Parts: sequence; structure tokens; C-alpha cells
Amino acid sequence: MRHNVALIHSIPGRTRLSLGVTYANGKEIEALFRSLPYVYSASYTNETGSLLLYHDDCLTWKDLFLLLGHLFPRQEVVEKREPAKASIPLIEILVCFSAFMFETFKATSVPSQGIRNLTKASSIAVLIASYSILKNGILSVMTTGRPNADTLTAAALLASILKGNPNSALIIYLMSTISEWLTDFTAYKTRNYVRDMLSVKADYVWKIDQEGKEVKVSIEEVKAGDQVVVFQGEKVVVDGTIIEGTAIVDESSITGEYIPRELIKGEKVFAGSITVEGSIKISVEKAGDDTAISRMIHLIEEAQTKQAPIQSVANRLSEKLVPVSFVLAGLIFVVTKDWNKVLNMLVIDYVCGLKLSTATAISSSIGLAAKNGILIKGGQTIEKLAQIDTVILDKTGTITEGRPIVTKVITVENMTENQVLCLAASAEEHSSHPIAEAICNKAKECGLSIPEHQEIDMIVGKGIKAIIDEKLVLVGSKLFLSDWNVPLEPIKKLNSQINQEENMVYVSYDQQVIGIIILQDKIRDGMKRSINQMRRHGVDEFIMLTGDRYYPAKKIVDELGMDAFIAEALPEDKANFVMNYKQKTDGLMMVGDGVNDAPALAYANVGITLGTKRTDIAVETADVIVTSDDPLALAEVMKMAQKTMKLIYQNIVVTILVNSGAILLGTLGYISPVLGAAIHNAATIAVVLNSGKIIFLGGKASGN
Repeated sequence: MRHNVALIHSIPGRTRLSLGVTYANGKEIEALFRSLPYVYSASYTNETGSLLLYHDDCLTWKDLFLLLGHLFPRQEVVEKREPAKASIPLIEILVCFSAFMFETFKATSVPSQGIRNLTKASSIAVLIASYSILKNGILSVMTTGRPNADTLTAAALLASILKGNPNSALIIYLMSTISEWLTDFTAYKTRNYVRDMLSVKADYVWKIDQEGKEVKVSIEEVKAGDQVVVFQGEKVVVDGTIIEGTAIVDESSITGEYIPRELIKGEKVFAGSITVEGSIKISVEKAGDDTAISRMIHLIEEAQTKQAPIQSVANRLSEKLVPVSFVLAGLIFVVTKDWNKVLNMLVIDYVCGLKLSTATAISSSIGLAAKNGILIKGGQTIEKLAQIDTVILDKTGTITEGRPIVTKVITVENMTENQVLCLAASAEEHSSHPIAEAICNKAKECGLSIPEHQEIDMIVGKGIKAIIDEKLVLVGSKLFLSDWNVPLEPIKKLNSQINQEENMVYVSYDQQVIGIIILQDKIRDGMKRSINQMRRHGVDEFIMLTGDRYYPAKKIVDELGMDAFIAEALPEDKANFVMNYKQKTDGLMMVGDGVNDAPALAYANVGITLGTKRTDIAVETADVIVTSDDPLALAEVMKMAQKTMKLIYQNIVVTILVNSGAILLGTLGYISPVLGAAIHNAATIAVVLNSGKIIFLGGKASGN
């Protein structure tokens, strides 16, 4: 047997492998890998078939492959890049189907005793085909002391064979196998969607060498600081900034937006994008496992391991019902001595329907969301998203585009607009805040020479303090200047030139106010529509948090029809507001994108980061990452979560009703064990397919 092990990524002390096959008992495979020397922990994800290992820094991925060879001494370990496909167990099914047809033919058409004696051959066929079920069922009792679903199935198969009725055993096995294959196939489809969206399938890249020539090198040889060229039709394999050229780029794998857009010099480009037209030279900022797309892959894989509360409930309930089935089967045998009624108790259980359908629905939703550029960090987030009733949104970069422009510079006497811009740009040039970028861009547009600063200190949520020409320069809010005891009387003379609904940045030099920079930031297209759609999905209240002044904030809230807002909020104010408001509801969602929003995102029941300008800390803190700039994705992910939970509850009801009805009919003797097995497995297949339709049917994350 070959274990097609693929190296997904590896850094010192941490390696993720794709095992190429899925294992029914994840705990066993984890224990097996933890037995390796210098391996500290192992976490296996069934849905993705991947294994995350934490190990001693002295181990490399090559050492792990050697250790795998010792772990599977009679099997071949092969490094492979593609995960194994969920294949139909055709041989086992054909063997069992042939045996079933033989049994039927023998019983009805060939009465000779010699042929009848071949019943043993059919029984052996069932035992061979169902080896893995028998093994898992017996091992569960031996290793954990608790029976599982395979234990029930194994008992039913053995009882049927011992009673001389291999037909029942054949049908029980066939239905169980088909149901299991459908579940595996759904998991495979999920892995495919995630891999297709996030994979960077390229073996080489065109790197600019020291002589300025384009050299074809492997991806592993590229690092931050290098320059690479991407030609028409090629896939971008690094994160970076375009330094030369223009291209039409398909970013659907990153943002979920299927309309390619034009990228020019100075714009960011991400691994996983495809150049539809044109060619570009890129200054590499991140490569390999450091790229945004690689981090997304790891987030999705880890998300599959985080169960929703409803999954835990379904798992615990189904596990408790297994021994109950054995007890009831024993009681029925004691009372009735009827093996058919006993077999009905063994072939019908709730485990498969409850566990498989719930896990499949969650896994399919995460996969489909990823396909549409929405990364959900676990099943528990889907359940919380379905219960959201209050949404808090940050303003800059979330409600607005986060690309403000300078519209006016108001100065005091004896100061020019250029002087104010120069000092402000010098103080702001190292800040990544959108307002800082707007000020610096305006200074560049005006062709100004930016003076150097000696010191710089950013006070989060307030402004920037800099030393320029040995003088103190402050750039920020009026409150920020006031904190530094800057006299504000000169501002009163400028009131006639100020619209109170505009965004303003105050600039002081040597403890004197020298000017006010006026900026405008456009509300994102689709934001109002998204808010209206979320209201239809059960959101009662929308609140905006912003560091801006009262009047500009009120203007936006009124325009969008939101319910409340908090102006001039510092990062700690945002976090405290979310923490306190959370006491009123368990359905609080916070949407933000920056460093300022990270604490608030962490306190909310669900934190979402929106847009391509999100910061790394916001990504780490958030529960959901929307990779596009489209605010309609907020409504879409909420709608998808609600549909998923509705579908899960629907499956639970169907599983309990159908299986309970079949158990009752079997106990009363109205149906045979074969029909009972057919009803049970048909119900399991139906609910798994019902869950799998999320991803089988494809479509947008909204479920359309």
C-alpha cells in the first residue's frame, strides 16, 4: 500500500503533511504519529486529510519522511503533491453485489444441496469486504471501552452471518459503504474547492538577477526583496508591489470577485492571482508560506478541526445512543428470542445520520465560503453567525473605502498650504493609516520636498508626534493637540472656512496650530444594500464606531440608516464598548480591518475583517476574513450560516424520526432486518446528500 504523503508546508518546529488518505479514527492516527521521536504533538484533520505536527527544531521535513518509513515498515511512503481522490470502493461493492445475486439465484433457482453449501463463500466475501468495519468496531471496544457505530454494524454483520442469512449482511454492508463513500466524496469536494481556490500551482518563476536578466528559478529560491516578472497567462506566486508594467489580473482566488481588474505600478498583487493580459515586474514582499494565500490555506485547514457546539451535541448524543442500542437489543432477545427483532436494533442507529450530516454541512459551508473569498475559522463561527442580531462596524476602511483624499488645506496667517502639507507628510510618511497615505500622496502630487524627521511616535487612535528641525510637530485630532497643551484659539478664526461634517486633521508646529487638512472618504458601494439585507436576516441594530468627530460620523450614519454611533472613540473605547455591549446579547458581530479594531474584534461574539487592506493583526484576531472589498459579502455569509443551521436542524429531525420509526416497526416485527438496514442507510444517505448539496450545487456563498 502506498501512503501518498504530501508536504504542505514546513517551518522549524512545525510541519503540515497531507496523508493522501483519510482515516476514520483521527485519535488513533494522532497517537501513532506522536509515537515518533522528537514529535511533541499531532493534530489530524479528517476533512482535509492533513496532519499538523509540532516537533523539535532539529527535525526537518525530510527527517519526518524517513520516520514515516519506519512507522509504516511494510508500506511505501511516497511524497506527492496532490491529495488522494475519494474513490468508490468498486471491488468491495462488486464482490458483495455478486455474492448477493448468487444468493438470490441459489435460493430461488438452484435447490441442489451442493450449491447451497456455498453459502459459506458468500459469508467469507462479506467478512473480507467489511474488514475495516469489523476492525474499527472491535478496536473501539478494546482501546476505549466504548462501542461506536462500526461496533453496531460489525455486530449486525456477524449476527446475520451466524444466523445463516448472508443476504442481510450483504445489504447492510453495501448501504453502509455507499453512505460512507458519499460522505468522503463531499469532504473531497470541500478539499478541492479550497485547494483550487488557494493553490499556487507553479514550479518556477522568472527572477531578476543581479545583472538585470530574467532567470528561470524554482519558487523555493525566491525571497523577500527579490524582483520577479510575471507574463501574460502566468500565475502570481508571491505577494508584492508592482514596480513596472500594467496587467489585467484575475484575483478571484483571493477575493472571490470574478471580474478581472487592471493593476498598475504601485499597486499590491497577491499570490494566487493570474495575469490575464499584460506583464508586470513585482518587488517581492512575501514568498512561500509567508504569502497571504498560504496563511489562508492553514486557516481553512485548522478551521475544519474546530467543531460547532451543535456538532459536539450531535456527537455526544450519538455516542451515548450506541450502548443504548446494545442494551435494547439484549432486552428484546431476552423477552422475544426473536433474532430478526434483535438485528433491527443493531442495524438501525442514530450515529451516522447525526454525526455525518452535521459535519458534512459545516465542512461544505466552510468550503463553499472559501470558494467565494470568505474564510471562516471553524464550525462554531457558523453557528454564531446564524444568531447575530447586532452589528458594530468601524468606519474608516470598513464602512468607507479607506482611501480618503485631501480636498482642502486651511492655514493660519503666515503659513502656506505647502508648508502645512510638508510637515504633516514628514510626520505621517511611515504610517500605514489611510489618512496618512492620503496626506503623503497629496504632498507627492504637489511635487513637494518632504523634510526629514529626527523622531517619530505614533499614539494609536490619536495622532502622530514627530521632531522635525528640532521642533515638535503634532498631526491628529483637536483633542490630541489639546493633550499637548497647544493653544486652540487660532482655530476659532477659521470656523467660517470649515464644514463641520468634514473630516479634519489638525497640524501644529512648535506648540502653535498652523493649519487644518480636510479629507473625504467615500462610503463603500453596496454598504447600504448590505445593511438592508442583514436587517432582513434578523439584525435589529447597527452601530458605527469611529475616531472621527461627531458631525462627520452623524452624516454617514444618517445616510446609511444606522441606529447609533460612537464618535471620537479611541481603540480602548471601541474594545470597552464591544465588551460592555456583549452583556446585552449573545449575537454581537464586529466588523473592522485595522490595528485599532483588533481588540474589539476579539471581544465580539463574531469578529469579521473586511477588505484587501486588512492588517495582519486583524486577520489573526477575526473569526471570519472577507478577502474582497464587497460589503455584500457580510450579508451573504450571514445568510449562508442561517441556511446551514436550518439544514442541520432539519437533518437532525429527519434522522431521529426515520430511525425511531424504523426501530419501532422492527421491534414490533413489521419489517425485516434487511428492510430496517435499507431504511436506516437510506436516511443517512439522504441527510448527507442534503448537507452536501451546499457544495454539490456550488453557487455563491449566499446559497443562490
